[in-house]
Amino acid sequence: MRKRQLTIKDIATALHISISTVSRALSDSHDISAETKKIVSDYANAHNYKPNQLALSLRTSNTRTIGVILPQIVHYFFSTVLSGIEDEAERGGYKVLFSQSDENYEHEVKGAKALLEARVCGVLSSMSKTTQKYNHFQELVDEGIPLVFFDRICPRLLTDRVVVDDYEGVKSAVNYLIHTGCRRIAFLSSPLHLSISSNRRMGYEDALRQNGIEVDPELVHICDNYEDTRMVIPPLLSMSNRPDAIFAVNDETAIGAMTIVKEYGIKIPEEISICGFTNNNMGTISNPTLTSVDQHGFQMGVEATRILIDRIENRLPSDEIMSRIIRTSLVVRKSTR
Repeated sequence: MRKRQLTIKDIATALHISISTVSRALSDSHDISAETKKIVSDYANAHNYKPNQLALSLRTSNTRTIGVILPQIVHYFFSTVLSGIEDEAERGGYKVLFSQSDENYEHEVKGAKALLEARVCGVLSSMSKTTQKYNHFQELVDEGIPLVFFDRICPRLLTDRVVVDDYEGVKSAVNYLIHTGCRRIAFLSSPLHLSISSNRRMGYEDALRQNGIEVDPELVHICDNYEDTRMVIPPLLSMSNRPDAIFAVNDETAIGAMTIVKEYGIKIPEEISICGFTNNNMGTISNPTLTSVDQHGFQMGVEATRILIDRIENRLPSDEIMSRIIRTSLVVRKSTR
């Protein structure tokens, strides 16, 4: 029987290092230490390793294609990010191949595998709300494919990332609500396992505490879409000491809350102020128009793509993680006092 040929994965397993490290060591990459190169080379020689020339040519060919994994393409924020990605990619001479997870972990895994098979040069990704395992992203890293997270990042993986200043964005908005006379501010959050959710909640709580207002757990709910407002908002409005403001994690949820508040005959903003987070175009035509935190999605797409292209073209130090923070701005309209 013919003996199975030793692979890069076999070497990585034996030496307890990543596949990408073995690959770069065998190709004499400048970002791998001489000591690691010698260890890998000695093991490969001792076990008669022969590189797979077809696989090598596929791995080293530059398709000049960037893969993008988005939760939802129709979502205003992600569509503006995608616009920034496409603009910067075109400027750098790259094509864009995108996959939509539709907030589904299994779809996200399939998308990552499809991009890997398409031999993209690098991947930009924002995780789905349901993702709590990250093997599919680790596989991209192990294959030596540069990976940049934007907005919803994976804190367990040491990769480049571009994030919104969620903490300061929410804190400034809640401070504004307080300074306009609001004291009972409800907070509608996305699932707390996402880093953006925990950062936004900290901004909310710190703004309250710094203004001498106690955090009331009854005013904090997981509610991040229009449909869920039908379950969450009516009980809030039925409280004996109901909220005088609602801060929602996104504009879709804020407008859902606004619709129900108006159905109850409660005046906006005289009796309840409402503020969102995204600065969606819907907020400019709602009645009243919606106060919202602008995330500057286009800028995020440009920054993330610029980092990825620099990483692909070896213009960044291999031992340094790039991290960019996009500052937010509060856009005040008629839904707040």
